[in-house]
Formats: sequence, structure tokens, C-alpha cells
Amino acid sequence: MASTQEPANDEVVEKNEGACPVVEAVNEIGSQWRLIVLYDLAESEKRFNELKRSTGASSRTLSRVLDDLEEAELVNRRVEDRPIATYYSLTEKGRALQPVFSQLEAWSTNWS
Repeated sequence: MASTQEPANDEVVEKNEGACPVVEAVNEIGSQWRLIVLYDLAESEKRFNELKRSTGASSRTLSRVLDDLEEAELVNRRVEDRPIATYYSLTEKGRALQPVFSQLEAWSTNWS
């Protein structure tokens, strides 16, 4: 019987070095809800409840996703005192994803 030994971690990393930036990018923006929120914020700055309505996400999910996106520096959070409101918008890094979304949309239209 032939041995089916797994390659060493260093060997896997070396063979996939070219894919690493792509994998890192997908890990940063890749969840379904992150993509939906990023796509939705491309239109304009929105309040939490506006995002909740437009995305269909639960409050808990949306809060977690917005925290993740803010931590990844893709979304900016702005708090106003009067009236009390929290606004979310894309950062420069988040806006830089818009051409990527356009390309994915075109790809999906052609191949899905």
C-alpha cells in the first residue's frame, strides 16, 4: 500500500505563495454578510437601522459584521449626538473594492 503522507506546512505555503494575497483578501471580506454590507454601503452612508432594513440582517449579525469591517478598516463609524445616531460609510480601503465588485458582478452575469 502506498503512503499518502500530507505535505509539510512549509511545502504547502511555498507551493501556494502566489495565491496568498488572494486568500488573505477573501478572508478579510469573504463572508456573505460582509459582502452584502460592503455592497450596500457603496451607495451612500447609512444608519444602523437603514442597513438592517436594506440587508435583511438581524441586529446581532449586522453589529458583528460592522465591528469586523471597522476593525479591517473597510468601514468607518461616525456617531452624532443630536439626534443620537450612528452612521456607517466605506473608508478609502472599502471604496477601493468597488471595481472588484463590478468585475465579480460581470463574471457572475456571464457564468452563472
